[in-house]
Amino acid sequence: MAATEATKAAEAYDVIVLGAGPTGENLADRAHAAGLSAVIVESELVGGECSYWACIPSKALLRPVTARSEARRVPGLSDAADVALDSSAVLAHRDAFAAYWKDDGQVRWLDSVGIDLVRGQARLAGPRRVVVDGGRVLSARHAVAVCTGSRAVLPNIPGLAQARPWTSRGATSAKKVPGRLVVVGGGVVGVEMATAWRALGASVTLLVRGDGLLPRMEPFAGHLVAESLAEAGVFLRTGVEVREVRREAPGGPVTVVLDSPIGPGGSGGTPSDEIIADELLIATGRAPRTEDLGLETVGLAPGSWLDVDDSCRVKGVTGGWLYGVGDVNHRALLTHQGKYQARIAGAAIAARARGVPILETDRWGAHTATADTLAVPQVVFSDPEAASVGLTAAAAERAGHRIRVVDQDLAAVAGASLYADGYRGRARMVVDLDREVLLGATFVGPGVGELLHSATVAVAGEVPIERLWHAVPAFPTISEVWLRLLEAYRG
Repeated sequence: MAATEATKAAEAYDVIVLGAGPTGENLADRAHAAGLSAVIVESELVGGECSYWACIPSKALLRPVTARSEARRVPGLSDAADVALDSSAVLAHRDAFAAYWKDDGQVRWLDSVGIDLVRGQARLAGPRRVVVDGGRVLSARHAVAVCTGSRAVLPNIPGLAQARPWTSRGATSAKKVPGRLVVVGGGVVGVEMATAWRALGASVTLLVRGDGLLPRMEPFAGHLVAESLAEAGVFLRTGVEVREVRREAPGGPVTVVLDSPIGPGGSGGTPSDEIIADELLIATGRAPRTEDLGLETVGLAPGSWLDVDDSCRVKGVTGGWLYGVGDVNHRALLTHQGKYQARIAGAAIAARARGVPILETDRWGAHTATADTLAVPQVVFSDPEAASVGLTAAAAERAGHRIRVVDQDLAAVAGASLYADGYRGRARMVVDLDREVLLGATFVGPGVGELLHSATVAVAGEVPIERLWHAVPAFPTISEVWLRLLEAYRG
């Protein structure tokens, strides 16, 4: 049940969790399920970034976009689907999925499983001690887990902070559609929000410093998504940087000054080095939320990423009681990876509390977060979707693997042709030639996010190619691309 009023006396728990996002909730749940008492300290909403400002609201905005896009390519529906989205209905749908930015339901869940909640700002006060809002003192018998996540970072651009741009939070919670939106950044947030707000009626300009989108994926993923964004009317500009931002009045137009002129096809079609918009979204990077946690009291630098071992225990802290789980350790900044790490760390904390040997030498064991480096899955919910797991071809080569890359046109699969007229997509698998197992896989195309878990199982399970040959895909599904990939590999 929820903790009562603050007191100066230290309250003892087996595990103290800082942050009630999905990572913190899962870690506390795993510790509690193992028989340990647990408390979560949260300064904002229980449920964290994912529930209210990231994964959930962004996908609520994007689902109507992709549903309409796919319906437009299905005979019998195409004419009916060729209408503008009802932006009010979409935003109301988003609000409902974000629980109207209230956490009552998630608090009830904590209460139902027996995990205490303390609201307030937590700070470490030396080994195994946490002070909340400068008053209430908690002590941990076994572990303190930092699960405070990450925050968007504004680059050092003159005038940017004063212009009060959107970050990911503003982009997913906005109450109306801007007439003109400039998005800076070609990663996941930039691509998804450009997709959503363009479909909802905004004129969108996407500015990217590099030469393409989604740089952490295979190059073809960014190329296909860029083509689709351009067809949707997004003005994409690569190889540019923002030099200055000006906003004369709060809520007024914002001027974005570039270091190179916008040429033909740019915003407004005018050869100017300035873009005027109603809103500006900065989606260029994140930093750990560790700047005000009292890390200095345990010999760590405030605001730093936490360096952890594979059980997510922070390195260099005497006694081994501090854990950094989720975004704060910079291993894989994804909600599902944070939850995975929470399951690993929760098991490790419980094992150490009971004096059970930790399986640190077992790379796929119960106490080792190996998937963070070898089998991270990710879906970009753009139109088309881009989904990947494991290593790209370039990353595999950098790691010293001897590989073979196999590509297939997804549109050549019968299931894709039935899914939508004019289906466009591509699939790739990266094979370790020495072990004949998959190191990675990438899919781009409508609906491919649901293909990804089969690839994740193959990569994490190190399933031999010869055994995958016996995994028969149902006909006629898009999953039949697996057969085509294997046929191409076997020749």
